[in-house]
Amino acid sequence: MKVGFIGLGNVGGKLSGSLLRNGVDLTVHDLNHELVQKMVALGAHQGGGPAQMMRDCDVVITCLPSPAASASVMEDAGGLLETMGAGKIWMEMSTTDEAEVKRLGAKVSALGGASVDCPVSGGCHRADTGNISIFAGCERATFERILPLLTTMGRRILHTGDLGSASVLKVLTNYLATANLITCSEALVVAKAAGMDLNTAYEAIKISSGTSFVHETESQVILNGSRDISFTMDLVLKDIGLFQDVADRAGVPLEINPLMIEIFKDGIARFGPRELSANIIKRLEQATGLDIRAQGFPPAMTDDEPEVAGYEVAPKGLDQS
Repeated sequence: MKVGFIGLGNVGGKLSGSLLRNGVDLTVHDLNHELVQKMVALGAHQGGGPAQMMRDCDVVITCLPSPAASASVMEDAGGLLETMGAGKIWMEMSTTDEAEVKRLGAKVSALGGASVDCPVSGGCHRADTGNISIFAGCERATFERILPLLTTMGRRILHTGDLGSASVLKVLTNYLATANLITCSEALVVAKAAGMDLNTAYEAIKISSGTSFVHETESQVILNGSRDISFTMDLVLKDIGLFQDVADRAGVPLEINPLMIEIFKDGIARFGPRELSANIIKRLEQATGLDIRAQGFPPAMTDDEPEVAGYEVAPKGLDQS
């Protein structure tokens, strides 16, 4: 199977690297020529653009920063839809809007192709080792075709249902991660203000009912001071905005998410859209005059688990027959 990959940024570069590392025939494309050449040096083919890649490949994956970027790659002159046809598959690994992926998916279907929305979750450090989790929304027959690619890029693979379902679940999980980031930031600042040792506070949270994936990863780079979780404030705002769109369409009157949107809008106004997302804690550091750092924490997260073959996760209580 020949695979094309468009978008070689923080996540896409790592996912495509897993494909290449495991022997997949890979063609790559990105607006950043240096990122393309890095992958070519590792054995990838250089793509001639989206339309050419869809013509030459069985599957083309997009991993891009926004729904607008994905729409451009699909629909603009020279886009993937120009050469979409029977048997071709478009895999959208960007964090995107359910309604938008369905809109583009309908165009793919009209041309005889198939679509999958398959965003990832678990952090860039796990994307780098092929141990990240992947959601996949598509017809079951399409899922079976692309499962070998998913299990190469990720460890835990969940078929979420029809096209669009994975995107809903992805922004839901990103909403929860953002809420965790804000509350962990508040907890650490309060601990410092109350005279607690931050190393001890970190361990107390980690071994308690208050722990979370976000605490055990992002709190470490917060305390290190690097704040580098390979994610930026503008991307957080995009994701929780997409979650708000899902809630609004479903008629759910959210209370916490609108406040989080305002918090990150304020963070962007103060520090800029490309500020590292974990630096949302700087709002409280500035308000209190406290320095929330401690010794012994890493500047970036690394995945120390070995790369193993991925597998499909079966939802508890759901009949799989």
